[in-house]
Amino acid sequence: MKIAIVLFLSIFIVSSCACQKNTDMNTAVLEYEAQSRGVYQKILVENKMVFVSKTRDEKPVAIQLSEEDWNVLSAAFEKLNLEAIPSLKAPTEKRFYDGAAIANLKITYKGKTYQTKGFDHGFPPAAIKKIVTKLVSFTEK
Repeated sequence: MKIAIVLFLSIFIVSSCACQKNTDMNTAVLEYEAQSRGVYQKILVENKMVFVSKTRDEKPVAIQLSEEDWNVLSAAFEKLNLEAIPSLKAPTEKRFYDGAAIANLKITYKGKTYQTKGFDHGFPPAAIKKIVTKLVSFTEK
């Protein structure tokens, strides 16, 4: 009987931790922006919704995230080291000679904002590659 109670409590505690991580993603706001003379993309993710703008003057298009997309973003978010985001180094420098648009990722979480330095659109730093790739995929829908 004691074993059953301990097992039940263990499962309850583990499942509550998993829910806590998902709740954490619910309070985060992710904003990706890429721009150059001929390119503009702004993607905002907030509370299972995505807002996409493909031009500077366009009103953002709202998209409800599927459970699968939300889970991918949540998993990538959980693996991020938010404190390291401002010091990430861009892997390429094509933006310096108009070879790529300048991109930035900004994450607001628990009242604090974490923002990358500029990097090449399409070539994010490895630490944020999965989350940026997923965000950019929403512009193709």
